[in-house]
Amino acid sequence: MTGQSARQSSPWVLLSLLAIDLALTAGCSGKSSTVAAPYSPPGTGSTCYAKALPTVGEGGLAWADTLSMARQKSLDNCIRYAGRSGGTPNTCKVVLAECKP
Repeated sequence: MTGQSARQSSPWVLLSLLAIDLALTAGCSGKSSTVAAPYSPPGTGSTCYAKALPTVGEGGLAWADTLSMARQKSLDNCIRYAGRSGGTPNTCKVVLAECKP
């Protein structure tokens, strides 16, 4: 007897779980994302950026208020990231540097 009652209540349990899942999913679907785009400037005043790359390993991208600060920060980042990724930090050099108007 218990085998039959368990089989009869199974569809109701599954339907209830499905309804709860759909309700929770529908509640989250209308929310907008607040995640920033990758490599976006950290502040509104940072208009200059620079990218430095080593011959092997990961490079560094940096934003700053002036071009010289961006170049130095990207070079420092390149040295740090190249060392962590098993690259060659002593070969880092700035390959791109510019300021947005």
